[in-house]
Amino acid sequence: MPQVSDLRHPIIYLLRWLGLSALIGLLAGSASAFFLASLDAVTTYREDHGWMIALLPLGGFLVGAIYHYWGESVVKGNNQLIEEWQNPTQLIPFKMAPLVLVTTLLTHLFGGSAGREGTAVQMGGAIADQFTRLFRLTSPDRKTLLVMGISAGFASVFGTPLAGTIFALEVFIIGRLGYEALIPSLLAALFADQTCHLWGVGHTPYAIDLVPAFELSLFVKITLASIAFGLISRLFAELTHFWARQMKTYVRFPPFRPMFGGIFIALAIWLSGTTEYIGLGIPTIVSSFHDPLPWYSGLMKTLSTTFTLGVGFKGGEVTPLFFIGSTVGNAAAQLLQLPLGFMAGLGFVAVFAGASNTPLASTVMGIELFGAESAPYLALACFIAYLFSGNAGIYRSQGMSTGKF
Repeated sequence: MPQVSDLRHPIIYLLRWLGLSALIGLLAGSASAFFLASLDAVTTYREDHGWMIALLPLGGFLVGAIYHYWGESVVKGNNQLIEEWQNPTQLIPFKMAPLVLVTTLLTHLFGGSAGREGTAVQMGGAIADQFTRLFRLTSPDRKTLLVMGISAGFASVFGTPLAGTIFALEVFIIGRLGYEALIPSLLAALFADQTCHLWGVGHTPYAIDLVPAFELSLFVKITLASIAFGLISRLFAELTHFWARQMKTYVRFPPFRPMFGGIFIALAIWLSGTTEYIGLGIPTIVSSFHDPLPWYSGLMKTLSTTFTLGVGFKGGEVTPLFFIGSTVGNAAAQLLQLPLGFMAGLGFVAVFAGASNTPLASTVMGIELFGAESAPYLALACFIAYLFSGNAGIYRSQGMSTGKF
């Protein structure tokens, strides 16, 4: 039988982090709810007023100017959170939260191709870190706070608390999953997810209608498709960094980078005659589970999003990665004669796994979104995509614990 003294420290630990998790989850979940509602509003406005896309260069200048004049200390975004966890030196300024919120909304309002995860994670991390000074926490405790903020932001923006928990533990160092903040991360994710729901903000449902029975040919087909998922996730990461390097080399004044980028994006939209590859792309993601799509849809979204983010617009990468993965999976399903929804679901999480170097979180996200029946195939796709994605992830500040092979 355990002694009372053996239970005292775990109980104190649990109660201590339970209170902080509830507080951070409430604040981060509320911030995500406001962000998601605002994002829906600006997206609807842009879709109803197509001429807004012509103002994308102006929107780019505003985004660049905001960070150049007021946000240089938080311009690294997600990478700054990762760096502070790896080597805690300076409190994350609270202004990271409102600046990334406003600039992401501007990006979507004028027609940039970006996501939302980066915004929610940065808001959650910035909010959580403010309690370091308030409660005079130690450096190890501060690292736990950053994990909680990231898990709360991720969980609430996607409605996946288990994936948010693991993502926040897995994202800092490639090849290592830290358990030190496991319970606080889970609690913060659960509180944030429920808070978002209590505000009446929902999430897009996805479903895999048919999961094939296992056979050797299915294993081979999934393996081949997953290699493609890994390669395109690597292409996404490297293209994003490529566009950023080119802009920094040839455009010295930071506000001009997204402005000039906005000119090219607006022209591309006008010449192509379609807005399918801007914004979040949720309708196309949903369609990829049911309808055959052009084989090039994923490549077009890759070019659109990597250029948007590379030139300096703000937002996340994850929802565009879902778009890319589900549409590439859709194309693979047509080529390999497999169910559309099945392959779209595998691509949905596998491309994210490869680009973010978080295969466990991606697998769990797939299970939360699509159900446990497809779990072995989801894991296979995520792990193989992770293996073939190389070390050039979307988060440049990730550390490396061990090699991938």
